[in-house]
Amino acid sequence: MRLESERIYLRLLCESDAPIILGSTLDKEIRYMTGTTFNFSLQQIKTHINNINNDSSRYDFAICLKSSDEMIGELSIYDIDEENKKAGFRISMASTSLTGKGFGTEAINIVLSFVFDQLNLNRLQLEVFSQNLRGIRAYEKVGFVKEGVLRQSLYYNKAYSDEIIMAILKSDYEKLLL
Repeated sequence: MRLESERIYLRLLCESDAPIILGSTLDKEIRYMTGTTFNFSLQQIKTHINNINNDSSRYDFAICLKSSDEMIGELSIYDIDEENKKAGFRISMASTSLTGKGFGTEAINIVLSFVFDQLNLNRLQLEVFSQNLRGIRAYEKVGFVKEGVLRQSLYYNKAYSDEIIMAILKSDYEKLLL
């Protein structure tokens, strides 16, 4: 499966992506933005990729540049609930040097089309920590709406952060297309 836009494409994650994912888990700023406290091994990431590729309730994609095929991030549509037509969502760039260039926004727009037009879901939800201001702005830009706050949900670097729940509905997405 390959989903494309102007500068990037999404393809299913594969085991050979594990070193790039491992590298992103070592980036201090990405760890802080995502609230990652656990240290992963390369083998744990490979095992995780093999497990998720056999899970029919999710899609996990590598975000790749069309110009070079370089993997620059990854994203997941997970906990797909076909009965209630909803799913969870997460995205992470491979390094902070790749942020602020619109790649994440472009990837999310590809995902929104896939989720609402192909999977025919009604709701896509994510959780983001309050210190991730860049991520919050990107989510709002593509139509996600803040729905709630889990106050002081994360203790990281000797400080508490809120966990913000955001979602976009199919009707929100369709209004953006007009």
